[in-house]
Amino acid sequence: MSSAFRVTQRTMSQGALNNLQGNLSRMQSMQEHLSSGKAIEKPSDSPTGTVAALRYRADIRRSGQYVRNAQDGLGWLGTADTALTKVSEVSRRVRDLLMGSVNGSIGPGERDAMAAEVDVLREELISLANTTYQGRPIFAGKVSGVQAYDAAGNYLGSPSPSPVERSVAPGMKVQVNMTGEEVFGPNATDLFKVVAEIANDLRTNPSDLAVTDLTNLDAATTQVLNAVAGIGARYHQVETMRTRMDDAIIEQTNGLAEVDSIDLPKAITELQMQEMAYKAALSATGRTLQPSLMDFIR
Repeated sequence: MSSAFRVTQRTMSQGALNNLQGNLSRMQSMQEHLSSGKAIEKPSDSPTGTVAALRYRADIRRSGQYVRNAQDGLGWLGTADTALTKVSEVSRRVRDLLMGSVNGSIGPGERDAMAAEVDVLREELISLANTTYQGRPIFAGKVSGVQAYDAAGNYLGSPSPSPVERSVAPGMKVQVNMTGEEVFGPNATDLFKVVAEIANDLRTNPSDLAVTDLTNLDAATTQVLNAVAGIGARYHQVETMRTRMDDAIIEQTNGLAEVDSIDLPKAITELQMQEMAYKAALSATGRTLQPSLMDFIR
């Protein structure tokens, strides 16, 4: 059994208008994509693409945070490396003075002058031990005060171990600090006490300079050099992770572009084809639906 439908002029006009409106809507959508450069303006454009784009953006933000963490860690480690390199140079000068003082031709007056210079060098060492990064003493452990050592050379920071760590990759943390005790030794036998004893022996007890003081100074200096080596290894590790995260951001950004960005030549071609289709629809509609006297009367 068949059914017949009555097609009126109004039905034809409404259908033609709906089709033309659909063409215009598709053209508008294409123009929006072209103007924004994005293939996904709203989730309904591509649900699976939207999910992928959200994941890529989350990965980019996470990798960017790792890069910032690594950069902060490099700041800590670079500051420590610079400070300890200077500590090594000052310690070497103290050793030169110590070696010069054991010369039998050196008199009390010259040793007093050497002792005065050693005192100044010790103050410089304490100043270097109080080096800060972003207002925080780098050798004080987790203490947030302004100094790791007081003027007398007493350690004010937190005891070892007191790691300050930075997350530089998924599941990977790197310690970016070393405490004063790890670098300069415990309070009773640290570098500052050794240097103070050298200055005292230069003035009052020259017999201890050649053996006891020299041995203690070499041991303290070796500990500083070991700390420099450890910091250098961590610096390289963090720098490697930062480079890896930078590369990851590039890959993730490229992946996001594949999902979220339009194919420009393809989009331009589709828009041109849609324009041609719209013009053809207008022409066909104009030939098919000729206005009549009743259209003007209405």
